[in-house]
Amino acid sequence: MAIEVVSASMMTSDLTPHIARCVGGDRWVVSWLPGRTLSGQQAVTAMTIAGTVTMPPITDSEWITLDGLALELGLTAREAVGMVASEPHALRRPSTKPRPRSLE
Repeated sequence: MAIEVVSASMMTSDLTPHIARCVGGDRWVVSWLPGRTLSGQQAVTAMTIAGTVTMPPITDSEWITLDGLALELGLTAREAVGMVASEPHALRRPSTKPRPRSLE
């Protein structure tokens, strides 16, 4: 799994549509954790969790890893997996299409 940081303002992954966006300084918001602001390291952890749960079934060893990762975010592995699966991807990657311009 690769997590890519785009111009120090957004994290994406090749395994999940979830993203993280920098909101200033070392503060990040992650699409599957609405209402929470995380540190940069916590955002990487959240993206790692999101990427791991997109490849079911989750093995016993992955549950153990997820428990440790989720703990860094104050969650259990089962809470994190449920949130990744149920949370809409409200912070989608920006569109590559240019926006239409109005001539008003």
